[in-house]
Amino acid sequence: MKKILLLLVIFMMGEISLPRLAAQSVVDEVVEEATDKSFFLFSPRLGFDLKQWYQNNTPYIDYKGGIDLGFSADYYWNWIGLGLDFDYIKNRPENLYPTEFDGTDPDKWKTSEQGITRIFLGVGPSFKYQTKGNFMAELNLRGGLANIKGGRTEHSYDFPPVFTLNFHAGYDDKMVPSGKAQLRATYFFNENWGVQGGAYYMIHFGVEESTGVINGDTLTAFYYPFKEGPTPAAKELSRTEYHISGHPQYQYDPVKHTISSVGLFMGITYRMKPKKRAPKPVAEEKPAPCLDCDKCDLTITAKDKISGQLLPDTDVVLTDASGKIIQTGKTNAFGVVVFKDVKQSDYVLKGKLYENNLEEVSISKGDFEECIKNKEGMQREMLYTNPDFILKGQVFECNTTTPLSGAQINLKEANGAFVKNTTSSMEGKFIFKIPQSSVVLLKGEKDGYFSNQVKVNTAEYDRAKDLFIKFEMCADPCGKAIRLNNINFDLDKAEILPQSIPDLQRIVRLMKENPNIKVEMSSHTDSRGSKAYNQRLSQRRANATVEYLVSQGISRDRLIA
Repeated sequence: MKKILLLLVIFMMGEISLPRLAAQSVVDEVVEEATDKSFFLFSPRLGFDLKQWYQNNTPYIDYKGGIDLGFSADYYWNWIGLGLDFDYIKNRPENLYPTEFDGTDPDKWKTSEQGITRIFLGVGPSFKYQTKGNFMAELNLRGGLANIKGGRTEHSYDFPPVFTLNFHAGYDDKMVPSGKAQLRATYFFNENWGVQGGAYYMIHFGVEESTGVINGDTLTAFYYPFKEGPTPAAKELSRTEYHISGHPQYQYDPVKHTISSVGLFMGITYRMKPKKRAPKPVAEEKPAPCLDCDKCDLTITAKDKISGQLLPDTDVVLTDASGKIIQTGKTNAFGVVVFKDVKQSDYVLKGKLYENNLEEVSISKGDFEECIKNKEGMQREMLYTNPDFILKGQVFECNTTTPLSGAQINLKEANGAFVKNTTSSMEGKFIFKIPQSSVVLLKGEKDGYFSNQVKVNTAEYDRAKDLFIKFEMCADPCGKAIRLNNINFDLDKAEILPQSIPDLQRIVRLMKENPNIKVEMSSHTDSRGSKAYNQRLSQRRANATVEYLVSQGISRDRLIA
């Protein structure tokens, strides 16, 4: 045990000192700079030795699992490294000698089972695979020596006197050639600390059995059948048969054999990277100038401060301290624009959304330090702070998907507080900024189309959720019949019904907004009644519609029934 501990101390001192000596030998010519690829790993662990294979000749003995206390120290240069493993494993034998014989007293059977300890120390190569994240997998191969001690087991019966019936002397082998293969996976929580888990296979070669004095004889192992029965065939090698009182006794010769086991473990891992050494200045060698060292990519996100909405189609300008424009751009569908290779200096970011300014953002020369150091882009956010709504409208030809370009759009506050005008684009689109808590009237006009007016009440929208009011309106082409689906009459009646009033009011508005047009009202009936009767009923209904429009202030001269 003392020799193994001494080897462990010597190896650890060598692991720490060798890299330093190697670096010192070349420091006058080349300054060694440590990288992320080289590091130490220290890994204490706790495990369980699951299954053992003891290839001795003693029958009726099995071996049970036990605790494994271990420690690994590895040094990696990149994907390959060198490591040391120390393991303390303790398990025990189990005597399976049959005791249920006729005529025996269960209280007279005695069993003694001594635990077995294995202490392993080995060195060898380590191989790792490391992801870009925090996961690392390893294969460790070790060769070394082991101390194996204990395992004496004895099964006896008190006749009297006490007589041993099954026996194995165990082991006391201090230096056994051994090997170990280990798979290990580690997850790192940060730069230094992680948790590990894995499995191992360990093998010991040429393990020699001990001897002990049993029933007056010095033996390694023997089997005395209390009652003759079958003996496992694999256990009958190298045995000598004796007879005592007519019963055979089988004595087994000592042999050197192999012991192996497999187990699982868990533990913690500490990763230690060598300290970086400052490079020596070399007078004759000057580093090449870095052309892009003082530049960064600048990513700007435009956002509405009240609703948090990202703002596409926002114009962004980067100017220097004197106001000179350096770069310009427009945000994409996600409200983002990127300015490439911005040189370290003082800047001001300005933004505009549909002629509405965003808050200016200042960038100082010092803001570039971290960006340049980490080789990462700089992020900035620009806010739209105006509390008004932005009305994004589009005008179409009624009952079609055809947009109307060049339409004159008039916006008027209901109480006359303000008036605004614009013209629809090629896609029929138009933009207005309107205050919260307001009611506005939108009127669209274009040659060849009836003008149309609609009302928008901002109380129906929530500014905290949405900056934009999306709105569509339409205009009917002149000379085209306008179908009013909701002008209905009771059977055999020509009186205007209340549910017909909204559609008739649409005609009233149309004629008031277009004072030069005349309207011909047409009506029809169903197929019941004679042709002459239905003709008269249709005329009465058309006349009733005309009378309603006249009652609403429309000149009779402009109406034909």
